Amino acid sequence: MLRTLFLNPPSVDGFDGGAGSRYQARREVRSFWYPTWLAQPAALVPGSKLIDAPPRGAGFAETATLAATFEVVVIHTSTPSLQSDLRFVEAVKGQAPSVLVGLCGAHVTVHPAETLAACPDLDFVARGEFDFTVKEIAEGAPLSEVAGVSYHDRATNQAVHCPERPPIADMDQLPFVVDVYKRDLRVEDYAIGYLKHPYVSLYTGRGCRSRCTFCLWPQTIGGHLYRVRSPEHVYEEMKHAAKLFPTVKEYFFDDDTFTDNRPRAAEIARRLKPLGIAWSCNAKANVPYDTLKAMRECGLRLLLVGFESGNQQILNNIRKGIRLDRAREFVKNCKQLGITIHGTFILGLPGETRATMRQTMEFAREIDLDTIQVSLATPYPGTELYAQALANGWMNSDDLIDTHGYQGAALHYAGLTTEEIYRGVGDFYKQFYMRPRPILRMLGGMVRDRDECARRLREGWEFFRFLGSRGGAN
Repeated sequence: MLRTLFLNPPSVDGFDGGAGSRYQARREVRSFWYPTWLAQPAALVPGSKLIDAPPRGAGFAETATLAATFEVVVIHTSTPSLQSDLRFVEAVKGQAPSVLVGLCGAHVTVHPAETLAACPDLDFVARGEFDFTVKEIAEGAPLSEVAGVSYHDRATNQAVHCPERPPIADMDQLPFVVDVYKRDLRVEDYAIGYLKHPYVSLYTGRGCRSRCTFCLWPQTIGGHLYRVRSPEHVYEEMKHAAKLFPTVKEYFFDDDTFTDNRPRAAEIARRLKPLGIAWSCNAKANVPYDTLKAMRECGLRLLLVGFESGNQQILNNIRKGIRLDRAREFVKNCKQLGITIHGTFILGLPGETRATMRQTMEFAREIDLDTIQVSLATPYPGTELYAQALANGWMNSDDLIDTHGYQGAALHYAGLTTEEIYRGVGDFYKQFYMRPRPILRMLGGMVRDRDECARRLREGWEFFRFLGSRGGAN
């Protein structure tokens, strides 16, 4: 095996760019997802190392110097971080021209030739699922013989695109990622506001059956077939993780929609029950009461649910596949069962108006979720939303983050400006959280848990600083 480094490189302070991030950007409060998409191939390559520079606070120069000591460097990139990541590639190659440096991720899957052309120092990009692509490269296979690779042919100065690599069918052939976490990461470095700290996240499957027009991963890498690990395989990793991380308070299954396969979700829950662990997952707002009850009785604490909008026509426009009346019933059932909900909403989706933004804010207050996240509609290359934005002239800018690393407003519509959509995020948060019930919920949690109190005070300061920074348009 060639000495191989898997790397999330340094970027804007606090920038979370891993594939666990649905939107690669800084958060309202300091938050980091695990670099699971890099940890998975790292588990396939003996002797490899994983470095997640942003949460550990590693600097640009020191990380580039360290990367130059390896034989292969695989960097996860994203559309917002691409230019910074290409500068990092140049820094590594400037110190060690013989190092084989490649990029992976959704952006290079969609734009392999353009990415190679933008950086002559870049040796290759790994398209699509790159686990076994990188394994073969680490084993010393010539790039010309590796499926799923696009590379610079130095002799002809041309980009060469090898055949596509089929999606992984047997997900149980992938080794556990928690061993890589234990070896190379510190669980204390990872925090998400609505999850207990410390937490661990991982995938039990890839792909999503839903066809949401804005969602990046199913349209670029994961696909629309939900390919899953067996319940027994998931159980064995969780049993192993519980021994590796005795201080971890919660596990999060980061599958795009863990509840896509309800019988399997219930079976995994049943197997986890004897472990006595708290766990949470992504879900759609259509899970029936019986499934919710079965999961809750087996340790489920929280569901992360994408509600997106409180306007049915917008939900239809983005093919969300959810009715508002079903979403209301789902929330009612979760509250009855004591399941916490973190809801996500998006402003600026196709069909948005001032009235629909107000309607979504009213809907969020009505269903009164435990916590929320409000994002700006982001047209990532490779998504249907991106194609629609180009075709209809909705695109305001190709810059998906501002100079501080926060999400920028990239879209506008007739009668609704970019500035109005941008300001709507701050208004949404204020209208939701500056109410008695959310404040009392938060205070109650702080009173019950001293560690939680300290954490919420820090996050509160960060959150109000974030709101203060949104006084004007991006």
